[in-house]
Amino acid sequence: MLDRHLRPLIDPPLNRIGVWLARAGFGADSVTLIGLAFGLGAALAIGAGWFGWGLGLILASRLADGLDGAVARATRPSDLGGYYDILADFGFYAAIPLGFVWLDPAANGLAGAALLGAFYVNAASFLGFAILAAKHNLSTEARGKKSWYHAGGLLEGSETIAFFVTFCLFPAAFAAVAWAFAVLCLVTALARVASAAAQFRDQG
Repeated sequence: MLDRHLRPLIDPPLNRIGVWLARAGFGADSVTLIGLAFGLGAALAIGAGWFGWGLGLILASRLADGLDGAVARATRPSDLGGYYDILADFGFYAAIPLGFVWLDPAANGLAGAALLGAFYVNAASFLGFAILAAKHNLSTEARGKKSWYHAGGLLEGSETIAFFVTFCLFPAAFAAVAWAFAVLCLVTALARVASAAAQFRDQG
């Protein structure tokens, strides 16, 4: 929901840094890998109870996630790079709740499992919409220039990071916040399914 409003603000400085990184010899795929490493490190830190480190690594991971696209735009964007990016994103999204489950399985296990299940459904609605959009030659740059169609929704990348930050700031509230997050993910998925039905029902 917030991504389309934030992109015009964050893209210009990211693009400037991306040009500098490209000139320094960094490739977009290597920046994607660095971002994933930061994200997995955040999950490990959270599992060990080091929430400050976890929060810092989450923010570093998301900075790298923004910069890989900026580096690609400064060099040569590729479909394969976009593929690596979405894999890294979904790996990161799964790792953070798992870190909290590892920290306290008894208190966080069920809520963490529900959130991961909601992520799975939401991801399917997102990628399925992208497949249909590609089939019907649809495109959008409302959330920045991407390798695939980014359908909007109630929860997008910005809101996900806000929830992850909340988890780290208030770890004792993980279960309650995760349940709310899971419900909102499912609402987002259902809205996207309804949008797909309305847009593609009569298009073959």
